[in-house]
Amino acid sequence: MRALDEKETTAVFEKLFKFTGKNLKNIVEKASQEGPDPSPESRYCFRLQKNKVYYVSESVVKRATNISRDRLISLGTCIGKFTKGGSFHLTVQALGLLADNARHKVWVKPTSEMSFLYGNHVLKGGVGRITEGVAPGDGVVVFSIAGDVPLGFGVAAKGTQECRRLDPNGIVVLHQADVGEYLRMEDDL
Repeated sequence: MRALDEKETTAVFEKLFKFTGKNLKNIVEKASQEGPDPSPESRYCFRLQKNKVYYVSESVVKRATNISRDRLISLGTCIGKFTKGGSFHLTVQALGLLADNARHKVWVKPTSEMSFLYGNHVLKGGVGRITEGVAPGDGVVVFSIAGDVPLGFGVAAKGTQECRRLDPNGIVVLHQADVGEYLRMEDDL
């Protein structure tokens, strides 16, 4: 497990910024509450193990130095992975971070929740609410309108104003990840 280099850090922060905007500062500067002696100076950091990026407390990283790299499987929360081509993709495990710090949100109706959880895009007919100021290409977190539970995340296909004029079968959010992946792809996670 090693720290991210400059190129990797840029790729991770650009992807997170797409979803969180200025709230990325909250993720980077979050004080750690883990370990036997949590101090306000202890923070969370990003570490790379094989091709996966982990969000982990610095105190846990210090303790993990006693474990050899080939025996270390996971540490902290896996937020994404680098492809062989070098691009960074967020995984569903990053949903907790994104939901807490999301800049743009979409709430889906109960009738559309299952469709999204099966890996389909969010259609206009299934949108309950959408935050103002969403532009096409922005990262959005998808919530259930019943209970405000985060279901997944994706990329806005249309802006807020365009959504109002869209027909009910038009795509509003392009699916990227959802909590249904825990069941569909449990061997890969």
